[in-house]
Amino acid sequence: MSSENCPVCNSADVQLFKQMAGSSYYECISCELLFVEPEVLKKIDAGRAIVNYSSGYWEEEIVAARERSWGASLARVAEVILYATIPIERFIDIGSGPGYLLDALQYQLPSSSHLFYANELFPPAPRYRTRNPNYFIGDFSRFDFSFDAGCCIEVIEHLTPAMVKKLFCDLAKKSRQNSIYIFNTGLSDYIKQEDIEYLDPLRRGHIIGWSIKSLQHLVESIGFQILPIPGKKWAFIAEYQATHSFDSLEDRIWKALPENVNILRDAKTGQLMYVLGLETARAYT
Repeated sequence: MSSENCPVCNSADVQLFKQMAGSSYYECISCELLFVEPEVLKKIDAGRAIVNYSSGYWEEEIVAARERSWGASLARVAEVILYATIPIERFIDIGSGPGYLLDALQYQLPSSSHLFYANELFPPAPRYRTRNPNYFIGDFSRFDFSFDAGCCIEVIEHLTPAMVKKLFCDLAKKSRQNSIYIFNTGLSDYIKQEDIEYLDPLRRGHIIGWSIKSLQHLVESIGFQILPIPGKKWAFIAEYQATHSFDSLEDRIWKALPENVNILRDAKTGQLMYVLGLETARAYT
């Protein structure tokens, strides 16, 4: 691959998109990927971080992580549970950071909190982390069971294409047929139309603006299908080895499996999470 080519589809139809914080970002016309200059991607793949993950970074990030976990992340979890076409017995929060989403789910869905797990490759210091026993440090090889659903919130914009491909390869080994995952990330259309500052190489470490096309190109051979979510330019669905023909996400929420609906209709806390799932799925269509 030439250094001027797209790091996902290898197209030479690439143009300079924007200078951000001293770094050049490029746009692939073919697959619509936005990516930081290839030399930076190579450095990251070689293990050289461009963000200083000091205690100061984590003190700022922890605030954002807690806000997401007790807000938007709960909505993503509720939504994907309604989209699932198989009963959910285990759910994974991929790249969970400090793991606060487990705490929020334990509070909101106490009857089903044992279903939820989280992993993090590069965790913050112990004082920042959840104490939930289902929080694991390391990759998916740590688990000796498979997952039926999961979420990945504000993670893959930090990762190079090689890293994302490995993530999906590892996830495939721990997924059953029709397992479903929701990813929350600013897609390239969202960045171009609504939030150019999302590309932030030094402070937040956002090096990639993914697109549906680029993701499909990257992970289709691994067995995942990538589905856009109507109205959401900052999230997408990945399903593993889908054997069904039920691709309409809008319709799935009304035909959700009773077992999955019962997860959201908690015996102790009521229907709040079920209503949240319905409303967040409908709100942007």
